[in-house]
Amino acid sequence: MISIIFPAYNEQDNLEALYSRLISSIALLNQQTFEFIFVDDCSSDQTATILKNLRGKDSRVKVIRFARNCGGHAAIAAGLQHAKGECAIALASDLQDPPEIIADLFSAWQKGAKIVWAAREKRRGESLSVRFFSKVYYSLINILTDVKMPSLGVDVFLADRVVIEAFKQMPEKHTSIYMALAWLGFPQTTITYIKEPRHQGKSNWSLAKKLKLMTDSLLAFSDVLVRYISVFGLLTAFLGFLYAGWIIFRYYVFGIPGQGWSSLIVAVFVLGGIQMMMLGVLGEYVWRTFDESRKRPRFVVEYTIGL
Repeated sequence: MISIIFPAYNEQDNLEALYSRLISSIALLNQQTFEFIFVDDCSSDQTATILKNLRGKDSRVKVIRFARNCGGHAAIAAGLQHAKGECAIALASDLQDPPEIIADLFSAWQKGAKIVWAAREKRRGESLSVRFFSKVYYSLINILTDVKMPSLGVDVFLADRVVIEAFKQMPEKHTSIYMALAWLGFPQTTITYIKEPRHQGKSNWSLAKKLKLMTDSLLAFSDVLVRYISVFGLLTAFLGFLYAGWIIFRYYVFGIPGQGWSSLIVAVFVLGGIQMMMLGVLGEYVWRTFDESRKRPRFVVEYTIGL
């Protein structure tokens, strides 16, 4: 069996078209059985009703409904927790990730890879700022962490059953699902595809969510920020002593007194900003440690259908 996971948030205009293309796509794999796990991230439109209707005409459709909005990564995690297949594939519900790549993912998996990434060769219909942010994000995580991801960026993956079972042992909430899977270290390979524009509707992937993902990714898989705080502090102190030496040198050699008020204000603002930034980095680590210690669930399920 192959499990296909679809996180869905306010996708009422896309689900019927997605289901139609999905059925056509899996026809190429007629010797395989499937389950379609739709994870409704507490949608406020008719997504829940449409999913129930799809379940009524196809028993392979299974539904998980969240009691509160928990995000796309939590939705994928819920799908992996409930998936029964020998492998699981995660795809977007907005048809930006074409269901037709399922056969390519399956073929790469059959060749022995435990994780198959689908990297975005091209991104149609997306702005320059979106492409720029994506490039910066993947460059930073590849440089600053020991987890290596395809530089083109990924939104789609296939995970083998052994990977899924290993992932279930990772209870962290503030993390990237994709980086968590890559961190597990199983044999991985990459295929490419063309990311399409949204079929209907507007993306809910806001700038705030992108920034949170970048912060979670860096703090969950890298200690570089906290490790180099002390180095940054020493460098700042060295520059301060250097500047003080320069003022003393000018006074005794050239008789030029230091400009007290201006230099003092600049030093206060620079040092104050650096200190606040360092405290913010430490606070992010402390907050995540505290939040994980409370053991609140990554997602809250309102109901399931077919599971």
